[in-house]
Amino acid sequence: MGGANQQERLARTEAAKWFLAGFIEGEGSLLVSIKRHKSSRYGYYVDPEFHLVQHKSGRNILELAKQVFQTGRIFPKPGSPNCLVYAIHCRRSLWEKLVPFFEKYVVPFASPNKRETFYRFREILEMMNRGEHRTPEGLARIVEKAYAMNPAAKGKQRLRPLHEVLARILRDHTPDTLKGSE
Repeated sequence: MGGANQQERLARTEAAKWFLAGFIEGEGSLLVSIKRHKSSRYGYYVDPEFHLVQHKSGRNILELAKQVFQTGRIFPKPGSPNCLVYAIHCRRSLWEKLVPFFEKYVVPFASPNKRETFYRFREILEMMNRGEHRTPEGLARIVEKAYAMNPAAKGKQRLRPLHEVLARILRDHTPDTLKGSE
């Protein structure tokens, strides 16, 4: 393959990434779900995710995202048979593939709300990478940050109030019992 063809292919790939970045800035969602689970040590666990939703006629955009990130899956949106979702749920893929993409292509041109949401999302991933979600205090800090994400969300509220989730996570924790166990 000639050098000109290779250069042209690289230019098309770079252009596709910039196109995808613009699309993500408008339609992408970074979210951290707080999920209640009986077998979770503190009653809840956190689940960071990235979603991109599109009408089924725009599947090619979701396929582009899957190609660029080399991870994730496309599936029908529950309750909306004409919509598809591209999602990345794997924390490692979020950290290794999505975060660098956002830092290079999305954040420099993002709206202030999208930028702030990304910074909180990245901070939550960093905290989880350090294992902070494995302690009640760390999990509580992550939950607080997750609740602070998307301050301009389109009227969507969390299922449970923050104080209820924190009360369950920290229910057996008092500073005195921690000091006594060290």
